[in-house]
Amino acid sequence: MIPEIEKKSKAEIQQFQEKKLQELLQYLKEKSPYYQRIFKENDIDIEKIKTLDDLQRLPTTSKDDLQYYNDDFLCVPKTAIVDYASTSGTLGTPVTFGLTDKDLDRLAYNEAISLSCGGIQKGDVVQLMTTIDRRFMAGLAYFLGIRRLGASIVRIGAGIPELQWDSINSYHPKYLIAVPSFLLKMIEYAEKNNIDYLRSSIKGVICIGETLREQDFSPNLLTQKIMEKWPSIALYSTYASTEMSTTFTECEYKHGGHHHPELIITEVLDEQGNALPLGELGELTITTLGVEGMPLLRFRTGDMVTLYQDKCPCGRNTIRVSPVVGRKQQMIKYKGTTLYPPVLMDLLTEFTQVENYIIEISNNEILTDEILIKIGTHTPSEALKEEIANHFRAKMRVVPKIEFYQVEAIEKQLYPKGSRKPVKFIDKRK
Repeated sequence: MIPEIEKKSKAEIQQFQEKKLQELLQYLKEKSPYYQRIFKENDIDIEKIKTLDDLQRLPTTSKDDLQYYNDDFLCVPKTAIVDYASTSGTLGTPVTFGLTDKDLDRLAYNEAISLSCGGIQKGDVVQLMTTIDRRFMAGLAYFLGIRRLGASIVRIGAGIPELQWDSINSYHPKYLIAVPSFLLKMIEYAEKNNIDYLRSSIKGVICIGETLREQDFSPNLLTQKIMEKWPSIALYSTYASTEMSTTFTECEYKHGGHHHPELIITEVLDEQGNALPLGELGELTITTLGVEGMPLLRFRTGDMVTLYQDKCPCGRNTIRVSPVVGRKQQMIKYKGTTLYPPVLMDLLTEFTQVENYIIEISNNEILTDEILIKIGTHTPSEALKEEIANHFRAKMRVVPKIEFYQVEAIEKQLYPKGSRKPVKFIDKRK
C-alpha cells in the first residue's frame, strides 16, 4: 500500500508539497486566530511564500505557543470537533487538540499507510498493547488505521503479560503494537510459564515509544536482547507525536521512518533556527498538511534527528527520518560530555537485574548538570552497582550517581497520576 506520490521523483514531490503549502497558508490566513496574528505582527505576505525554501521567511511555532494560546490554534467552531486528544505541555497542563471528522479520516489514512510499511495487510490480526483511552491520540490512530487497512484488531491495552499471552493463544494475532521493552517482560513470563513463544502466531511487532536503532540503523542493545531471545519476529520502529498527527514507520529495510509528503513538510533546524542540509543532525520542525482542526506551521518538535533522501529499495522515494537522538531540551552536559537520555536507557538495558528505573537530572550548587539513576531491582548489591558504574565508564567515559530502590517503589513513580505512559526521565533543572 504505497501511495503514488511517495514513488514520484524528488522534483515532483517538492512541487506537490509547495502547492499544498500555499493552500495551507491561505487556510491559516482565513481560519486561524493564532496565525492571523503572527502574519500581521511579522508583516508576512503569504503570497510571497511559494517554495519550501521560502519557509525560512516564516517564524517557527513552539510548544510554549501551543500552551499559551491553545484555543487560538483552532480553525473550526467547537461544534465541528468530534474528538479531543491531548499531549503533555511544558507548563504543566495538557495541550488539547480538537479533531474533526476530516481529521479522523486523515489520521486513519496516515496510520494505514504507516502500518503497511511494517507489512500489515488486509485480513491480518493485530493485537494492540497500548491504551486507546485517556485522550491518547496514538491508540485511536492505531485502531482507525488497522480498520482502514481491513485488518482485525484485538484491544488489550498495556501491561499484564498473562492477559497478553491468553489473547495471543485465543486470537492468534500476526502482529503486535507494543513498547519494545515490554516484549522482554512477555518473554520472561512465557519462559516461567512454559509458553512456547517461538511457535506463537506472532510474526512482527510495530514498536512504539522507544527506539530500536543506533544512528547507523544497526540494532541497539534493546533490540539485540529481544532478538537473541525471539529471533523469528520482525521489529519495526516508529516515530510520531500528537502535534504531527503523522507517523514515520520503517519498512522491511529498516533504514529510517518513511516520510509521507502528502501529510507533512519536514525541516531540520540548528540552534539559531537555520535550515540544515540533509544528513546533518538538528531539531525536526514540521508543517502539517490536510489538518482541518488545528494545523501547525513550522512547529519545532524538540526532537533531534537526521533526514536522509537516498532512494529506499522498497520503492518509496521519500525522505527518511533517523532514530531520535533525544529531545533538545533534554540534552545533558555532564562532566564535559554531551548526553541524551536514550543513551543512558540503552546502557541500562544490558542488565537483567535492572527491573525498572528513573533518570533524574538536576543542577548542583554551581548550576552544572547532575545525573541520578534510581534503579528498581530485586538483587541490590555493591557488586552490581560497581558493575553498572564500570559499564557506564567504559561506554561514555562518565559515571552518574546510582541508587537502588524496591521495584514496586519505582513502578509507582513511573506512572504518576493521569500518565498514559511511563515517565522514565525527570528534569529538575532550573
